Amino acid sequence: MVVEVSTAAYSRRAREYSEVLGSMAAVHPSDLQLVSKWASDVDGEIVDAGCGPGHWTNFLTEQGHAARGVDLVPEFVTYATNTFPGVSYTLGSLASLAAGTGSLGGILAWYSLIHYEPETIRIPLQEFSRALKPGGTLFVGFFEGQTVEEFAHAVTPAYRWPVDVLGAELDATGFDVVESHVRKTAGQRPVAAIVARRRDAH
Repeated sequence: MVVEVSTAAYSRRAREYSEVLGSMAAVHPSDLQLVSKWASDVDGEIVDAGCGPGHWTNFLTEQGHAARGVDLVPEFVTYATNTFPGVSYTLGSLASLAAGTGSLGGILAWYSLIHYEPETIRIPLQEFSRALKPGGTLFVGFFEGQTVEEFAHAVTPAYRWPVDVLGAELDATGFDVVESHVRKTAGQRPVAAIVARRRDAH
């Protein structure tokens, strides 16, 4: 249910969201640095999972990476395709990526998991684990908190996670946490990011 509710909510506000947040000018400098550093170490294709307006996918492509965006909101895919011609964007679910098993070098999930309930967070994480090759990396951006709890996101309810708790979910789905970052700014919700490497099962 959470996926359907979030999709409908973002569809209604896709234009507003894209105009306000759909460019690299809206990106925090430290986020730009973190994603750039992560991507520079990726070996292989990158999927921007939950790409939204598509600006991160375009950025990665401009940096010379083989990147494509996937999103469940049709309005985002249309906006991204029109705004960044020549970059690949497709309509799709994070629970079922159009990618072969072990085929991807990296997955960027930049605030695209925040609406998953704690009981369902492993669904996309397991799919990411399936699609990444051993040694491939996942970079997750999310809202940080002392406990897992729902909060009133501007579009539709979302969840904040302690870094160690989300790290445990990653461990349970085949990942090793490589590094984590937390940024706390006065007057803003604390945010965090985790880089996790796909564990070699053999």
